[in-house]
Amino acid sequence: MIVLAQVWDLHLEGCHSLKEKRAILQGLKARLTGKLNLAVSETGQQDKWQRAELAVATVASDRRVAEETLRAADRIVEATGGVRIMDTAVVVR
Repeated sequence: MIVLAQVWDLHLEGCHSLKEKRAILQGLKARLTGKLNLAVSETGQQDKWQRAELAVATVASDRRVAEETLRAADRIVEATGGVRIMDTAVVVR
């Protein structure tokens, strides 16, 4: 069994309020859970309008499958309008 987690430090360019930020993140989290069945959580930067830290986790029997899932998650985050990835980290267990 392999457990992989990925954390993104995000810049939300067009947000001018926490309400706008939450709307963007809710949509992003719904896509990550719906399409890839990932566990998703906002893990940092909750009080800042234009910054967010988002983490996902996946469990698989094969490392290759888990890595492909995280690459697909990266593509979803990159394709989200108004979101720019500042940094990313992968944790292996």
